[in-house]
Amino acid sequence: MRTLWLKKRPVLMIALVCVSGLLGAAAIGRLSAGSSKPGSAPEDEIARGRYLTQIMACNDCHTPWIMTPRGPEPDPTRLLSGHPQADVVEQPLEISGEGPWGWAGSNTNTAFSGPWGVSFTANLTPDRETGLGEWTAETFIAAIRTGRHEGRGRPILPPMPYPMYRQATDADLRAVFAYLQSIPAIQNRVPQPIDAPESQ
Repeated sequence: MRTLWLKKRPVLMIALVCVSGLLGAAAIGRLSAGSSKPGSAPEDEIARGRYLTQIMACNDCHTPWIMTPRGPEPDPTRLLSGHPQADVVEQPLEISGEGPWGWAGSNTNTAFSGPWGVSFTANLTPDRETGLGEWTAETFIAAIRTGRHEGRGRPILPPMPYPMYRQATDADLRAVFAYLQSIPAIQNRVPQPIDAPESQ
């Protein structure tokens, strides 16, 4: 009996090695199929985020506008990069919020002046220095839920409609963030808000 076991042992060892190799290859295949790079989101989540970003009109304010033969349109070369750093705004317009004109927007539709002062739309691209490259999905969700920068900083100013956006589910906000992390990073340092004269 022992002789028979010893004779069959090499065959069993080869079979075990083959099975282990197949299982390892299958596991690697599953990992690579689910993610093209470490930390990247699934394609269906990114696609949903793109859809949500479009219907939530994020490009209307966060992508600088340019004049075209059809009228003003978002500039696709500066997708979601926020107020252009070269367009310097030094002080708020004198708008009280009373009467028919309560606030004004810049030609790029990325800077807004009203009773609160001047607000600038943020760079939502994944640039690490000037955009959301260092943010996490949790940071993004906290900002939308609380209406504060990074969920704990200064208030997010008008006209950002975070009171509506915070009604979205965590899954939807994660999808939006996944999409924002997938677009080209654009280095564009958006200025800090300018306080209204009476609050300075």
